[in-house]
Amino acid sequence: MKYEKYENIIASPDKLEFQFISEGPKGKIIKVIQFTQTQNEDIYNLAFGNLKIDGTVDDETTNDNGDRNKILATVAGAVYEFSSQYPDKFIFFCGTTPQRTRLYRMALTVNIGALKNDFQIYGILRGIDTFERVVFHKGVDYYGFMVKRKKV
Repeated sequence: MKYEKYENIIASPDKLEFQFISEGPKGKIIKVIQFTQTQNEDIYNLAFGNLKIDGTVDDETTNDNGDRNKILATVAGAVYEFSSQYPDKFIFFCGTTPQRTRLYRMALTVNIGALKNDFQIYGILRGIDTFERVVFHKGVDYYGFMVKRKKV
């Protein structure tokens, strides 16, 4: 992916947390990307949003700071770093709203050519009491997404 991203990103030594500052018309906003192991030890949840005072992530606020694509590229860079340290782990992500999930689907679709060289990419379909992981296809309305680094 050839997008501008934030360069002054700070990564924890274990690559489970990243911080950077979004800069735009609304000022400087500290952003956090966290990878948290789920109940399944092979799956990590990707959480992203504003850093709250208590150190948690606010993933519901929309800042409209004019740097959406730069932020998404920075998150993608963190996914690359995390997955290089943990290549056997799946990364799950979905939006907190249907609109955000659609945004993530569009970003995957636009960049699928480059991403599929490095990642296995899946869509997550949600049933009444089930979740199903399927190979990602353009235009499908997924609940969320999973990626896993391809073996070299």
